[in-house]
Amino acid sequence: MSARPAFVSLSAVVAVVRRPSLWLTAIRQVARLAPNGWWRRAPFLPVPPADYLEFRLVTQYGGGHGAPQAGIRSKDVVDYLQWCKQWNQAR
Repeated sequence: MSARPAFVSLSAVVAVVRRPSLWLTAIRQVARLAPNGWWRRAPFLPVPPADYLEFRLVTQYGGGHGAPQAGIRSKDVVDYLQWCKQWNQAR
């Protein structure tokens, strides 16, 4: 398995914090993506599995297996959460 991809940057967290309308959606997505028993394994955070993050980064930003070309951008996190919110409301 490759090295763990970069996680969400502080600027992405700040971008979400500035949008209270996305807070519940962000919490929901963290809960949905967190692996079962995340609290029993380091880093003791509800972080999605490394292979899932790698797949998402490579399909979003390009690159090859184990080598995404870019880190996660704040705007992309906000856009994703807005899409999730709209999708949840449509159900």
